Amino acid sequence: MHGQPQIGNNSIEEEINERISLGNKAFYANQDLFKSKLLTKNSKLCMYKTLVRPVVTYTCETWVMNENIKTKLRIFERKVLRRIYGPTKEKDDTWRIKSNEELNRLTGNKNIINHIKAQRLD
Repeated sequence: MHGQPQIGNNSIEEEINERISLGNKAFYANQDLFKSKLLTKNSKLCMYKTLVRPVVTYTCETWVMNENIKTKLRIFERKVLRRIYGPTKEKDDTWRIKSNEELNRLTGNKNIINHIKAQRLD
């Protein structure tokens, strides 16, 4: 669904689902770069913020954000960030995925929701 969001029928939610889907496509289209050992994690984070996030947040200034939509966007972003930062090795040589708090610390709490709020003119 493209163009102007319609009132009712969960059309904003459909639009955001489409944006997340396009964001996934943008991420996987560049997955060779995101997997590369030659690029630093900061470079990959910069790539996410310039290549993937704008695809997802296109026209975000007009979105009505409810908790369900915020949750979907956070889940999408954390999935990408976990791919960028990779797992954490524990002292006992086991691996685990990074917690949400660790991801917030690594990104300086500059998450997708704060980015959308900053895009708004209010």
